[in-house]
Amino acid sequence: MLKEFKNFIARGNVMDLAVGVIIGAAFTAIVKSLVDNLINPFIGIFLGQIDFSKLVFKVGNATFKYGAFINSIINFLIIAFVVFLLIKGVNKIMPKKEKAAAPISIEAQYLKEVVEILKKTNDSQ
Repeated sequence: MLKEFKNFIARGNVMDLAVGVIIGAAFTAIVKSLVDNLINPFIGIFLGQIDFSKLVFKVGNATFKYGAFINSIINFLIIAFVVFLLIKGVNKIMPKKEKAAAPISIEAQYLKEVVEILKKTNDSQ
């Protein structure tokens, strides 16, 4: 079992995923800071509110923090846009792989040979 785990961890996909998760967490912290410290105050200038996270409404004893939800939406949109730009850039840089032709079945090869023979016979007549 330990050997299987070692083989699993040693595969490139797992290591790539781990790196992606770590970088993603760090990037999320940067975007959260961007939203909280730059974007929300800028939007707050126009709406009269500086901190969205304090926007709440209460129904009975329940408190709904819709401002924190707005912050999360802004964070998501920024992250999604940056990921879109990254993927678009990588797609431009990376060479496109040509699809390999699907192997022809034996029946298709025989049919191709029969068609060629028929063409030769028709051409010679």
